[in-house]
Amino acid sequence: MSIDADWLVDRRRLKRRLTWWQLAAVAAILLAVLAALGRFGAFFERAHVARIDVDGIIVADGERDRALADLIDDTAVKAVLVRIDSPGGTVVGGETLYRRLRQIAAHKPVVAVMGELATSAAYMTAIGADWIVAREGTLTGSIGVILQSADVTGLLDKIGVKPETVKSSPLKAQPNPLEPFTPEARVATERVVLDVYTMFVEMVQERRKLTSEQLAAVTDGGVFTGRQARASGLVDALGGEDEARSWLETSRGVPAALPARDVELRDTEEQLIDLLGSRVKKALFSERLSLDGLISVWHPDW
Repeated sequence: MSIDADWLVDRRRLKRRLTWWQLAAVAAILLAVLAALGRFGAFFERAHVARIDVDGIIVADGERDRALADLIDDTAVKAVLVRIDSPGGTVVGGETLYRRLRQIAAHKPVVAVMGELATSAAYMTAIGADWIVAREGTLTGSIGVILQSADVTGLLDKIGVKPETVKSSPLKAQPNPLEPFTPEARVATERVVLDVYTMFVEMVQERRKLTSEQLAAVTDGGVFTGRQARASGLVDALGGEDEARSWLETSRGVPAALPARDVELRDTEEQLIDLLGSRVKKALFSERLSLDGLISVWHPDW
C-alpha cells in the first residue's frame, strides 16, 4: 500500500513538472509569434494604396528615398500614388525620385497626380510613374536645365574692391561672380548643362514614347497647361485622384475601394521642427536661394 502511495506522489510531481514545461513551451511559442508579428507586421496590415506628396522645391532627401524604398517590400501596399505640386528643383533631386519610382514600378503600379505645378524636376519625377494625371489648368513641362551666376566685377570696381583668387587652373570655380566669365569657361559650362539636358530629354523619350518631332516640340523649355500636355503626349489623362484610382482599378486590378494611406516621411517632432523652421526661413529668404549647382526649376524669382 505504501508503494502505491509513493508511486502516486511521484506521478503527481512528474505531472506538475510536465505541466510547467508545457506552459513554458506555450509561452515561448507565443513570444516568438509576437516577435514575428512585430518584425513582419506589414504582412498582416490591411491592404492599401500608399500616397506620397512631392511639393515645394525638390532636393535630394535621404529620408524620403528610404521611405519610398520601404514600399517595395511592403506587401500591404498594392499601389503607389504620387501627388506632385512643385516648380522643380535640383537635377539630382528629380533624378533620385525618378529612379526610385521606376524601381517601385517594377513591383507594383505607380500613378502620378499633378496639382498646380509639376514643372522641370517635378515633371522628371512624374515620368517615373506608369500613368500621369493632370488637371486642365496644371502647369507642367519646362523640360530643361539651367546654371545661373552673376558677374559683379564691375560693381566691385566702382566701390574699390579688388577680389584676388588663387586656383589650380583657369576653369576652376567657374562661373564665379568675382571673376569675368571667360569664353572658355562658358563653353565648359554649356557642355555640362547640355549633357544633363540630354539626360532629361532621353528620360522623356524613353517614358513617353514620342516621335522626334513631338519630342522637339516639348523639350524647348516651355511650359504647358494640362490640356496642352495631354494633347502633346506629356501626360496620359486629365483629372485628379479619382481618375488615378479608376485607372489603377481598370488597368492594374487595384480596387478603388482600397483605402489610401499617406506615407509619413518624418515623425511628429521632426515635422513640428521643420514647420517652424520653414516659416522662419520663408520669412527671411527665398527658398530658391538655397539651391546650388545644376537646377531644373520653372520661374526661379531669385
